[in-house]
Amino acid sequence: MPLSVMKNKALVGVGEATSLYGDLTCAEYFAGIGLVRLGLEQVGWKVVFANDWAHSKFEMYSAHFKDASKHYKVQDIFSICPADIPATILATASFPCIDLSLAGNLEGIDGKHSSAFWGFTKILDKQVNKPKLVMLENVAGWLTSNSGQDFRITIQELNRLGYACDVFTIDAAHFVPQSRPRVFVVGMQSSNVNQDIFVFSKRSSSLKTQALEKAVINNIDLCWNFLDIPALPDKIKADLSFVIENIADDDKRWWSDNEVKRHLNMMSPINLAYLQRLQELSTYSYCPMYRRVRGGKQRAELRKDGLAGCLRTARGGSSRQMLVRVGQRTLKMRLMTPREYARLQGVPDDYPLPLQINQALTGFGDAVCVPVIVWIAENILNPLVLGGTSKPTN
Repeated sequence: MPLSVMKNKALVGVGEATSLYGDLTCAEYFAGIGLVRLGLEQVGWKVVFANDWAHSKFEMYSAHFKDASKHYKVQDIFSICPADIPATILATASFPCIDLSLAGNLEGIDGKHSSAFWGFTKILDKQVNKPKLVMLENVAGWLTSNSGQDFRITIQELNRLGYACDVFTIDAAHFVPQSRPRVFVVGMQSSNVNQDIFVFSKRSSSLKTQALEKAVINNIDLCWNFLDIPALPDKIKADLSFVIENIADDDKRWWSDNEVKRHLNMMSPINLAYLQRLQELSTYSYCPMYRRVRGGKQRAELRKDGLAGCLRTARGGSSRQMLVRVGQRTLKMRLMTPREYARLQGVPDDYPLPLQINQALTGFGDAVCVPVIVWIAENILNPLVLGGTSKPTN
């Protein structure tokens, strides 16, 4: 439902809070380079407070958002004074995933990095006027970390603070050519909650996984508020060519023939045959490539589904996505560029890029996909505040 229409509807649910907090205001924790803000602003939200500990991410944020110095605090979340944070309708927290991710160290919610979640909830606990809505985002490993106990603990903590919760998964591949599954929790302060598991069970499979269903069933005793959420749009049919930068053939970013040959020698016969077929086509095809250790040997592996893999930070060379351009009897390879990373996150080309490549790759690789946030705001957050189909059915 368009925002212009929704504003004409009577406020429901948490809508009565707008008189106290102002229209659609948000505090963005673990704000990084501001991609949550980039999405929320497209559907009427205003970020009035942001926080992250990384100066490098603030540099990127402030290069795009010129008002950053007025509301963005670069400091450890545990050192923030709750009294310094303005009252808002919504608080978002894309808290660090490294201790929950299969690509990380699996130390759990109390690990060195992901324990920052407790800094976020400490602030909520101390605020006089708590946000009526909170939204958490993290990797799929959050559901299974420590045999599911980390997920249970986070929901319990939100319940303790007065938030009934709903949870869903979204893969960015529904919006951009990147496979990026993420778990989202929306917590609501409401006296009228809907714990009917049938509402959750009939939800579109585009919004849940087997791991999510198991997590909810195993924690059905917690305080939930299941919402009517529409299905996601079908995954996009576009391929990587829509995000690829036009780089001249003589650009030094393309690898030398020796480097290309080295990676071809690391490929399986199946991958080599696949490239051979593409090489004979009259148009270019683009395949992401990764280095993996298989059976004690380093392998170069291709994706063949037209999607980039999940973007990651630039820690370690193998975490950078590589690109193969093949067709017209040619084959070239290179690393993906920062602008391609940005486009895979749904970021427009007017977002400035820093000079340091790893700073850009880490900023985008550690962020959210912008059109995912837009979809959540349009279909869940805005209806909860302004009235619409996402209110609980009782």
